[in-house]
Amino acid sequence: MTTAKHNTKVNAHGKHQMNLPKLIENFGSEDKCHDYLEELRWPDGVTCPRCESKKISRISKRRQFDCDSCRYQFSVRAGTIFHDSHLPIWKWFLAVYLMCESKKGISANQLKRTLAVSYKTAWYLCHRIRHAMRDDSPDLLEGIIEVDETYIGGKAKNRHVNERAKRRGERQGKGGGLSDKTMVMGAIARDGDIRLKIGPKATEVILEAFIRSAVDPDEAEKIITDAHKAYAGLKHGDAKHESVDHSADEWVRGDAHTNTVESAWSLLKRSIIGSYHQLSEKHLEAYLDEFSFRFNNRNNPWLFRDTMLKLITEDPMTYKELTAQRE
Repeated sequence: MTTAKHNTKVNAHGKHQMNLPKLIENFGSEDKCHDYLEELRWPDGVTCPRCESKKISRISKRRQFDCDSCRYQFSVRAGTIFHDSHLPIWKWFLAVYLMCESKKGISANQLKRTLAVSYKTAWYLCHRIRHAMRDDSPDLLEGIIEVDETYIGGKAKNRHVNERAKRRGERQGKGGGLSDKTMVMGAIARDGDIRLKIGPKATEVILEAFIRSAVDPDEAEKIITDAHKAYAGLKHGDAKHESVDHSADEWVRGDAHTNTVESAWSLLKRSIIGSYHQLSEKHLEAYLDEFSFRFNNRNNPWLFRDTMLKLITEDPMTYKELTAQRE
């Protein structure tokens, strides 16, 4: 997605390794923000999104372009996640910066207060940014991999009695006192990326399918898990499987441990408790996408720029789509 031209231009303008003073200095007006988006979207010059012609005239007063070939009028927002947004672009920039730089995330309520917008606007804004942060085709993990599962959700006693009854019916047979929680599976490469996915229950079939989707069978040196019986017969390519038995107070044996993935779980749960306070199962996957994106880019000095690139290459997301009931 990023190109040498992008790197040269952005570096020349001092817009990498973003911080708050630099954000205010570089993007303190709508014109500056639009110029930056134009630079990112069309590094080789403005191109018509409809016919791909480069014969473009500017309509400066409206911050729009007019295609001399097909007469299509468009702006830098057209066909992107910004499409049809009435929010000033500089507020988008600030929201992106805060979501990228807040290690434990930022809630819609906090964004509402920071940007002086309604809660609905802040909530929709957060979800559109999360939508752009997702990675539909991540690389398979290599090296030493830790795999584990955790459970997300509030206490059943805090739910309405009708909701508790409904969820008991939906989760019948899950057992273990976890009927009110959602299972999240995680795989993480030592000093590398993390992959997260929601699953129905911790069975051998489900966990091994997740591992196949996340771990490279040829490049994984070792897969380390806890002693959960679902991992007992784990085989994945040439990777060696080792486990540590937490029930026997075994936490580390040589380089075999699950401390890395458990640290990620701790950070994820602190995000939920400290920032979001609560979140719905319906949107949990979006929060996992945000967490994974921020975690996997924790050492990326171009994080702000790369996030903006994802926003201008992502298809629009409507409020109706976001609030639609799941089938």
